[in-house]
Amino acid sequence: MANSCLQLSGFLITCIGWLGIVIATATNDWVIMCKYGLNTCKKMDELEAKGPWADCVISTGLYHCISLTQILDLPAYIQTTRALMITGSILGLPAVGMILMSMPCISLGNEPQASKNKRTILGGVLVLIVALCGLVSTVWFPIGAHKQHGLMSFGFSLYTGWVGSIFSLLGGCILTCCSSESSSSSRSYQENNRFYYSKQGGGNPPAAASTNHAKSAHV
Repeated sequence: MANSCLQLSGFLITCIGWLGIVIATATNDWVIMCKYGLNTCKKMDELEAKGPWADCVISTGLYHCISLTQILDLPAYIQTTRALMITGSILGLPAVGMILMSMPCISLGNEPQASKNKRTILGGVLVLIVALCGLVSTVWFPIGAHKQHGLMSFGFSLYTGWVGSIFSLLGGCILTCCSSESSSSSRSYQENNRFYYSKQGGGNPPAAASTNHAKSAHV
């Protein structure tokens, strides 16, 4: 029961983390850049929001974005962030699918529990890879933006990526650890049963021999 609760908790935490990674990947409010104060930059229309896909200008009644389409001319930190965030978003889908099909309430025919545990561990490892992609991207991007421009503050997308990465890391650890313990306990249980049956089987022949001896004595 406790293992099922842990697996369900890990699944829900993983879904929240993956959703945060996807939202951070699709939006551009990663860092806010300005050379002057906040109010001054808004009045001068020099408050900018930078993301992996576009540079946006923020003012009182304007939010205009310019897409970053020149892939070969982009800095290395933007290209790396794009690649890692897309990888994490794509890997999250099969990870969530495998974990969902490994839940105790879902059964695929007469599938043994050991196969479910292996699938859960594989899904947990994929979730950990998703978390690693998110953490590297959300740490490297603001550092690269700060070196290239004047970084003023972090944006909504960056906070969402941090939360999603932490939740994915926590969910992946829960799923991997609880499934590993369940696999080891089920393996030891099977070995104990095998020893018990073999011990019973070893004791049957002497009983049969004593019965045959009694019959021969009676005759």
